[in-house]
Amino acid sequence: MTGFVMYFTSTKWWFVSALLSGAVLLYLPICDTKGQVLQPQRFEIPLGAHEKQFDIVPAEHSGLYLMRHLIVSREPQIHVARIDTGFTKIWEGFIPVQKNYIVTSKKAYGDKLYILQRYKDYTKNNFILLAVDKHAADYIRYDIRGFIPFSPSEFMVTESAVLIGGYYNRVPLVLYFSLATMKSKVLPGMFNESGELTQVKTYEDGSFDVLISALNFRKQRTIFIKSYDPDGNLLRNFALEPETNKHLIFGRSLKTDNDVQIVAGVYGARSAEFSRGVFIASIDGSGLQAIRYYNFADLENFFKYMKAKREKRVKSRIERRKIKGKKIRFNYRFLVHELVPFKDQYVLLGEAFYPKYIPLDRSYYGGFFMRSLQPGAIIQNGRIFDGYYYTHAIVMGFKPNGDLVWDNSFEINDVRTFTLEQFVKLETQDDKIALLYLFDNKLRTKIIQNNDVVEGKTLDAIRTSFADETVKKNEDGTNKLEYWYDQYMFAYGVQEIENRKKNYKRRVFYINKIRHADTTEPATF
Repeated sequence: MTGFVMYFTSTKWWFVSALLSGAVLLYLPICDTKGQVLQPQRFEIPLGAHEKQFDIVPAEHSGLYLMRHLIVSREPQIHVARIDTGFTKIWEGFIPVQKNYIVTSKKAYGDKLYILQRYKDYTKNNFILLAVDKHAADYIRYDIRGFIPFSPSEFMVTESAVLIGGYYNRVPLVLYFSLATMKSKVLPGMFNESGELTQVKTYEDGSFDVLISALNFRKQRTIFIKSYDPDGNLLRNFALEPETNKHLIFGRSLKTDNDVQIVAGVYGARSAEFSRGVFIASIDGSGLQAIRYYNFADLENFFKYMKAKREKRVKSRIERRKIKGKKIRFNYRFLVHELVPFKDQYVLLGEAFYPKYIPLDRSYYGGFFMRSLQPGAIIQNGRIFDGYYYTHAIVMGFKPNGDLVWDNSFEINDVRTFTLEQFVKLETQDDKIALLYLFDNKLRTKIIQNNDVVEGKTLDAIRTSFADETVKKNEDGTNKLEYWYDQYMFAYGVQEIENRKKNYKRRVFYINKIRHADTTEPATF
């Protein structure tokens, strides 16, 4: 396995510079509301009717990388551009794509953009890794030996290595590739049995953890935690020990300054599909564990997403069952996305969802009904999978010992997706938390302070370049809200914009810089 340096030629590198030369950079006025949603800048790229949008890879203070696939001179290419935090273009160009290889993952780390490619049908085990320099716009190609064919689902980068996680016949594994020696290995301590790879967590010193959800020797689902040093050597391998009849389904991890590991996630019955509550575990350096469990029914604000009358009925039923000493069981599909430190606490953010199916009337085959199915809809077992519908997000604050301090919720309206992903983002402020998500060209925002709602849901439209323009259409699945740097996020996607007074329409790829600011602080950018 060797890595070799390849440089963009000046012809190919600058051939596409005209594609971004028509970009619009707009400084937007600040909106004056109690909790201010700031949109200080907007970046636009005009798109043709069938022109592809860009994927965006955030690079914190280094700005953003824009990527898309194009065919240039009948050859597949990756069009890459970098813009800084002020939306000034730094460079752009093409990278050739090897025949039959596709991009599976991309991530910015340090001074480089890493692009991972695999063979399209898994008949070849090796990967191709491109490391693009943020300054010089050249790149290094690495050929990574994969040993066995597997489907990658996780991609992380450390100072010295690249980690590729995935599955081989439902068995989770992580491939470790050293950027120094250019050699790869399957990490020791992986299972020979089926399980779910729930997280690959990296740390600043180059060490990392791998979390796997699987059955223990008692046939009880739990979280196995495997800790590795920067060279991929196994340091510690242990499993959380849940109470009898409790199954730990999914978890997220972090380490504290005093080397205590915190794992938070959801627990339930044997099924890995439904959860009944949230657990939080702490493990000290000696391996001593403490696990706390919080049933959804015990949370103060879990059912706030319901209409008032329904919420009241549900809580009344909970109280009646408690008085009678009966068990309270609510089964939710629930994703845990984040576990972050906040002041002297740890904050967990998760989202509840459900899949929706539509009965299929076979008389509609080939007719209007079939032609009107949404992209991503799947026909299976005589039903149409119509996507995942989100109901609400839950935010919980814990003490380091696992005690629940507060919980709050944020109703999610109308969101449907065919791939499970995080919609609600959080921004921590001095003593409050702002919750935001983007849907249908509007930022939904809610401000909470522990159990209290400081400011109810507000709606702010994504600002266009000119005040007299309106968004005629947001293309489904393209508009997203992502974290960027410090307190900033960015919204991006494809819009069809019209100006009726001036009688024009245009299709653009846009990026809006987003921040939610407290009115007590000055607005600086």
